[in-house]
Amino acid sequence: MTQTTAQYGGASKEAIQHHYDLSNEFYSLWLDETMTYSCAMWEEGSTLKEAQLRKLDHHIDAARVRGAAHVLDIGCGWGAMLRRLVDDAGVASAVGLTLSEAQAAWVRSRHDPRLDVRVESWEHHVPKRKYGGIISLGAFEHFARPDVPKSEVIESYRRFFSTCHGWLESGGAMSLQTIAYGTAQRKDLNRFIVEEIFPESDLPTLADIDQAAHGLFEIERVRNDRLDYARTLKEWYFKLRACKAEALAEVGEETVARYERYLSLFAVGFHTGAMNLLRLSLRRIDPR
Repeated sequence: MTQTTAQYGGASKEAIQHHYDLSNEFYSLWLDETMTYSCAMWEEGSTLKEAQLRKLDHHIDAARVRGAAHVLDIGCGWGAMLRRLVDDAGVASAVGLTLSEAQAAWVRSRHDPRLDVRVESWEHHVPKRKYGGIISLGAFEHFARPDVPKSEVIESYRRFFSTCHGWLESGGAMSLQTIAYGTAQRKDLNRFIVEEIFPESDLPTLADIDQAAHGLFEIERVRNDRLDYARTLKEWYFKLRACKAEALAEVGEETVARYERYLSLFAVGFHTGAMNLLRLSLRRIDPR
């Protein structure tokens, strides 16, 4: 993708890389061993790694892809879901999409022929064959920009769902995880987050998703696990604080301070309900 701004109206490749290409080594200091950078699924007594693996398994089951031949992960990050699919869920091959060169390099360093990671947006993806299921965690938040009218946002979301519908085998399913507006609204967005952490990105509401997916996917289940994200962010924050010397050496004082502020602000946002964490199970509606 060579254009500065993606045609679908979401965050540009440059905006994504501003956050995710900062440093693989920096993220490895405070994420768990799987390098999973999205909300975990907690139970009493869980470690961060256990909670992250539980989340991955939840989405694998929601997308009904155990033993599938071919699965797509949109926004694959550092490949935790891809590895879980082929190593533990019996999936024959998995394709991951990311706009981060650093994340793609991390996944490719595994040299696993079952994994195909591509640096491209969903809009530019051309699958070789139909997918048995689609999973997307923490990418939907980047599919709209805060300066775009709501009608265009819904249209963009609908193009995404229509595209995924066309990629899926008959009866296929998709599991989607995204941050969403809770009690907060677009006008309440913190300028620090919009400008310094996640530029060119905006959040959906559950109503936006329902409207955009109507007639294409049936929303079978929805979970709002915002308190799970509050706990995940606290875990990340304290892990970052615990290895602050190494983090400072890797990215410098200004960046570490920026991330400490971001993680603490987000934790408060989920704790108060200003933001929600949605996990949606969607079934493809087959044409009659």
